[in-house]
Amino acid sequence: MGGGDYTNPFDIFDSLFDNLNTGGRGSRNRATEGEDQLHNLVLNFKDAIFGIEKEIEITRLESCNTCKGSGAKPETRSSKCSTCGGQGQVITSARTPLGVFQQVMTCPNCNGAGEISTPCSTCRGEGRVKKSKRISLKVPAGVDSGSRLRVRSEGNAGRRGGPPGDLFVMIEVLSDSVLKRDDTNILYTCKLSYIDAILGTTMKVPTVDGIVDLKIPCGTQPGTTLVMAKKGVPFLNKSNRRGDQLVKVQVEIPKRLSVEEKKLIEELSELNKAKATASRR
Repeated sequence: MGGGDYTNPFDIFDSLFDNLNTGGRGSRNRATEGEDQLHNLVLNFKDAIFGIEKEIEITRLESCNTCKGSGAKPETRSSKCSTCGGQGQVITSARTPLGVFQQVMTCPNCNGAGEISTPCSTCRGEGRVKKSKRISLKVPAGVDSGSRLRVRSEGNAGRRGGPPGDLFVMIEVLSDSVLKRDDTNILYTCKLSYIDAILGTTMKVPTVDGIVDLKIPCGTQPGTTLVMAKKGVPFLNKSNRRGDQLVKVQVEIPKRLSVEEKKLIEELSELNKAKATASRR
């Protein structure tokens, strides 16, 4: 998006014809688009999921108020550059075994302007000064690390009254200690006792919306993934749609049992054996 980029191949020819029409002068006297600016923004986990409006401070080049962006000291007159004769370019010649080669270069005396002027004391002839500015940024729901937001016309001011560039905000999202994100889904691992896995239960599970009751069906197997529909991340630019929260169940098997617990388990084992024998008859 900077002033030196050509998105259309004919822009190159337009630039050449512009030089011819202005007597070959360089770009310093023509309005050029300002450069784009880049800003990094760190968000916490939930702000990235649900979106937030934040005020950020940026530093950019703005048009100098003293010289109105011209770079020349107010109430002074410029004069034609004596080095290039006002052309903004100089031609150098070099003799080689193949003949004389000529090269067109930007005039080193006027930097391509074609004229010499007393530089503005505020911007030192640049026509732009560095300033800080606070802007309000609306971060949409569903952004993730690597997302890029574009704020038009908040980049550097253009030269000689040219349009400003854009501001690009790069998003970095901090991780959560409990919930993990996988695109639009939220991942969570819960630990379940073998008794609850057998009998089933209702347990409280953290989600991005807060604590929610989750029903664990009886006979849940280790490694089972339960789906909590629409408890995930809103789709970017489609906040009315959401992903799911996927809950992976880890069944905990105790390493030690009390005498009473061991007795009950043994009784359960005998019941299972009797049931298996009866089914074979």
